[in-house]
Amino acid sequence: MMKLEQIGQYRWKLPIGSIPGMRVPGIVYADDRMVKTIQSDGSLNQLANAATLPGIESAAIAMPDIHFGYGLPIGGILACNSRTGIISPGGVGYDINCGVRMIRTPLSISDVRPYIERLVDRLYQTIPCGVGSDGKIRLDGREIRKVMQKGSAWAVEAGYGVEKDTIFCESSGRLDDAGCDDVSDRAIVRGRDQLGTLGSGNHFIEIQAVHTIFDNNAAELMGLEENQVTIMIHSGSRGLGHQVCTDYLQLMVRNLSKHHIVVPDRQLACAPIDSADGRRYWGAMKAAANFAWANRQCLTHWVREALQEIFGTAVSMDSMGLLYDVAHNIVKIETHEVNGKQLSLAVHRKGATRAFGSHHPDIPERYRTIGQPVLIPGDMGTQSFILTGTETAMRETFGSACHGAGRRLSRKAALKLAKNRSIEQELRQQGIYAKAEGRFTLGEEMPEAYKDIADVIEVIRATGIGKPVAVMIPLGVLKG
Repeated sequence: MMKLEQIGQYRWKLPIGSIPGMRVPGIVYADDRMVKTIQSDGSLNQLANAATLPGIESAAIAMPDIHFGYGLPIGGILACNSRTGIISPGGVGYDINCGVRMIRTPLSISDVRPYIERLVDRLYQTIPCGVGSDGKIRLDGREIRKVMQKGSAWAVEAGYGVEKDTIFCESSGRLDDAGCDDVSDRAIVRGRDQLGTLGSGNHFIEIQAVHTIFDNNAAELMGLEENQVTIMIHSGSRGLGHQVCTDYLQLMVRNLSKHHIVVPDRQLACAPIDSADGRRYWGAMKAAANFAWANRQCLTHWVREALQEIFGTAVSMDSMGLLYDVAHNIVKIETHEVNGKQLSLAVHRKGATRAFGSHHPDIPERYRTIGQPVLIPGDMGTQSFILTGTETAMRETFGSACHGAGRRLSRKAALKLAKNRSIEQELRQQGIYAKAEGRFTLGEEMPEAYKDIADVIEVIRATGIGKPVAVMIPLGVLKG
């Protein structure tokens, strides 16, 4: 069990020397109870491992939703010098650009609640979900390359959305210079029939209602009011992104010695970002990220169609605007201040969300006076939150916040706890209608499997990393 030094009410330091070779400390944002869980699941070892990587700047950072993952812990942030540092597939994860977006609607909770089962059932019929599910869109080799180049814009041009959707996506729903030729044939085969599919595990589409507003000015700019119904979509790059990660992990493990790199955990295999291996992964990752944005855009279109089918003229495409879309598993080149100097950094966020402060040029103009919207889902039985990014986040966490509640139980442990229980019925008793493709999905994703989202948000609020705007409650959920 690694020891943490408390350096503030919700700030902890993992000192250099916790394992051999650490170049920087680890910084963990958590309360006392969270720390006990974090110390027991191996995630601090992974954070310490990340602190050994060449070119890492300032600190390896962990959000309050940190838990054990592959390579970098989920909830981890790793920023490396973009000239002298590395890029690591394990610092991004298998589900490249897994992310969340939120759709506003003109409907109220009283409009939707009588139809919630019909709406969730319609989404279940319309949107393929589950492991290996295929979608309604079939892409040949030429067209899938267009998807990987254009991202969300491809879907809009194909009729799956409106042009202003791309304005309210992180990076406008597209990373430039995607390396389509660096994506393997196997990855393309896995992805070509999966555009417009939800996936499995913790991916979801959730119908929510705004319960409480904390910041009236920010809520007004976001187009939110109490009792308003919103939709949250959580999905990623599906099999294509998974295969990209697999391919480049294998490549980088083989070539560690060529690059004179030693890592304490092969799951953090990496390459210099300016090497041929680093540039190839960087290009392939961008292609997979663009695929993920196109995927969420297609899901958005079918959600809107389902709402129109049920609520008719009460909703229109224009009235169901995209509030924002954020990426969770990605690496981006960004400029941040470190020790008084402006540095170009390759910021790896794995299970973490950008939380840029006000007036940053990467934020849509509509939100620049308040900061970037930060979308943080809970689990299918609890609240979700919208916050805004802050200058504190820019100074302390490379402009990052948590991405959710964070697991406290493994899927195996959750299933054991769910044995002989009907999670579906328990949610119904709370007024939540849940539907899932997998037989065991609701058990794996039961609320007790996650940390208390309110506690996680309190750490983010109290440390100044994010400013709460509104909280939503779930009405119905489709799980992958």
